[in-house]
Amino acid sequence: MFSEKSNDQISSTTGRRTFFGLIAAAAATLAWSYFDRRQPVHAALAPPSGPPKMVKIVVFTDAGQRQDTVAVPKIVKSEDEWRKQLSRDSFAVTREAATERPYTNENPNDHAPGVFRCICCDTALFDASTKFDSGTGWPSFWAPIAKENIVESADISLGMVRTAVSCRLCDAHLGHVFDDGPRPTGLRYCMNSVAMRFAKAGS
Repeated sequence: MFSEKSNDQISSTTGRRTFFGLIAAAAATLAWSYFDRRQPVHAALAPPSGPPKMVKIVVFTDAGQRQDTVAVPKIVKSEDEWRKQLSRDSFAVTREAATERPYTNENPNDHAPGVFRCICCDTALFDASTKFDSGTGWPSFWAPIAKENIVESADISLGMVRTAVSCRLCDAHLGHVFDDGPRPTGLRYCMNSVAMRFAKAGS
């Protein structure tokens, strides 16, 4: 009987510890989620000290013709500089990792040939020939124009794990990539229209 009472006490203590442990874990998860929402992945708004970091990107014409691979200093500007350069919506998306409302400008090139470039630094991002109608309300592409020109990173905001896409040259947040796209890649680069400008071929 003593043995049974001890086991019940041990079981009760273990149960309470597990319960409080779960509460602590949930609180930590909520705290991290809040912090993550308050600290956007790509909001590098203050220029660091020291020499600029060098990055390699591929240069393309507006017709989508590949030129040279060049090493250039990474573009870093202050928040005030970005705000002066960009519209309010473009700043919110590219510098604060916001998302524009769907169907804001799903088809910015109206099927014309050309290249989609970063609104912040003009780096070539997507060729119009890889654009497709995803039915999501955002411009979608099945491949970047060059892997060297973008960066993919984990994004754990909004309580889910996604792959964020940003410009390699200036760290502008562009959107996310998903694995539910069409052939030949099976990928869907779901981009914000205000994060890009369309350069029409031959213009």
